[in-house]
Formats: sequence, structure tokens, C-alpha cells
Amino acid sequence: MIKRIMANPELLFSSEKQVPIQNIDDDIFKSSNVVVSILREDLLHKEVPGNKFRKLKYNLIEAQEQRKDTLLTYGGAFSNHIAATAKAGQICGFNTIGIIRGEELGIDLNKTLQHNATLKFAHECGMKFYFITRAAYREKDTASFRESLKQKFGDFYEIPEGGTNHLAVKGCSEILNENTAEYDYIMCPVGTGGTIAGLIEGSLSHQKVIGFPALKGDFLNSEIEKLTSKKNWDLYNNYHFEGYGKVNSELIAFINSFKKTHNIQLEPIYTGKMMYGLIDLISNAFFSENTRILAVHTGGLQGISGINYRLKKSGKSTIKV
Repeated sequence: MIKRIMANPELLFSSEKQVPIQNIDDDIFKSSNVVVSILREDLLHKEVPGNKFRKLKYNLIEAQEQRKDTLLTYGGAFSNHIAATAKAGQICGFNTIGIIRGEELGIDLNKTLQHNATLKFAHECGMKFYFITRAAYREKDTASFRESLKQKFGDFYEIPEGGTNHLAVKGCSEILNENTAEYDYIMCPVGTGGTIAGLIEGSLSHQKVIGFPALKGDFLNSEIEKLTSKKNWDLYNNYHFEGYGKVNSELIAFINSFKKTHNIQLEPIYTGKMMYGLIDLISNAFFSENTRILAVHTGGLQGISGINYRLKKSGKSTIKV
């Protein structure tokens, strides 16, 4: 593999900016006498937005300190993390390797790239792909699998699927600051648990963090407990729409209506489900009057084109962008 000049994460972090907090004017919120605002982390960086920027920040610094010139990570066909890692690597001067779930995607890569904007973007950023079967992907955390990767690719800095590790938690803890101190509740979507763990770590004693998992199952509780010892959080598992990547016409209609009303783009994997759940809780008088609620928009908008491609092929309504 061709070596590059020593990577420099500062090339990415120098473009980090303060993100706005946007108040949401809605009749449901007014009738319930609660205040809802959205922290626009999706505007943090044009091409490495939201929680992916936060998760990568200290991992890239660590990779530099370890004098690694190659990042290796994992994801599915429409992974926000894959796209973000590829772009961050390109900006900072790292080689990038993506271990992609779905061996069939690599049979005709040119055809795959024609219909998959996520992998096309990562490919154009210079990421090298290694497509594996779903069965093999489930073995990715084993010592034997990691050893096979070292034999194939040589030395690299490994970033977990979704970017979640203790360095990601450190980065996500910086989402909250003095500008968010007035809020009583912090809301966020949950994938691998790193973002919510960081928010919990960065929260104040009077704040409660509520997560809306995008996946079915109760396993996330134990994963989050590994990343934080604080107890001021909870998960609400009723808004996953049957699991990761699953959408239906009700969710699509909600996302389109929300954009039309508030001019904020949501996506169906994470932020759409979070806002749907939050509004449902408010509609059912979950919060007491005068509660101040902050919802974190974690980004992920690049995945909309892939979801729309699938919806269009099925003859279903698509997300308006």
C-alpha cells in the first residue's frame, strides 16, 4: 500500500464551527406548554457532519499519535460512518479501508456505485472496499478475523462500526456546552450508543438524556452502561419502526411534513424516528408544563438518496429533499 505524508487531523478540525440552536414553533408544543429546540449538529461540517465528526475527532488524533497512516473501519451499504470516515481520511491525509457488509455488492462494483450514493462518495474519497458476507461480518470482532485483516492490509488504525469507542464518547461529550445548560431534557437518536453516552457524560445534574434506538432489542442498555457510569438517561424503544433501516409510509409522510412545516430535513434511519417519537410523547402529555427540550440533529442526511432508491424501486413514496 502506498504510504502518504504524515496525516494531519487539524486539517479537518480547523473547519469546526459553532452550530445553531433552532427553536421549533408548533401548535402541539404550544398546547402542551413545552419548549422544543433542535441543536443543528448536522451543520457542524459540510461533508463530515454531526455525530460522525464528533466520534472521529479524537480517534484521528490518536491515529496520528500512533503514527498510523491508514484507517480501517466497518459498515453497511448506506453507512453514514463509512462516508464520514472516507471524507475525513481524504481531508486529513489518511488512507481509508472500509469492510463492507454484503459480499454481493462487490461482484460488480461499477454497478453498485451507480445505485449507491454512499459507497460512490466513499470511493471518490479514496476509500478501498473489502466486501464480506453477512456471516463473516458477524465475526468481525474476533481475534482470528482481525488477524486476517492485518495479514491482508498490514498496519492500520481500527475504528469500530459506527465509530463508537471511549474516544468517540469523549468527542460526543463536547456536543453540550454552556449554550445548552438551560434545557431539562436532551433527546437523541441511538445506533451503537456512542453519541448518547457522550451526551450523558456532557450533561448537567438537572438534565435527563432520552434516546430513541433505531434498532430493535434491549441490548443497547448494557452497551451504554459500558460507556458511562451516570444514571440520568433512558431509552424509548417504541419508535424503531420494526428495526434498523426499516421505514414505512407513515414515517416518510412525517419527515416530509416536518420539512414542509419547519424547513428542517430529517432522515428515516435516526433523526426522523427521534422526532416522531418526541412529538408522540409530547402529544401524550409525557412532559410537564414549562419543560425545555433539546433534540440533537445528528446528521446522516447523505443516506437519504439510498433510501429513496429503495423506495422508488418498490413504487413507494420517497423523501422530499
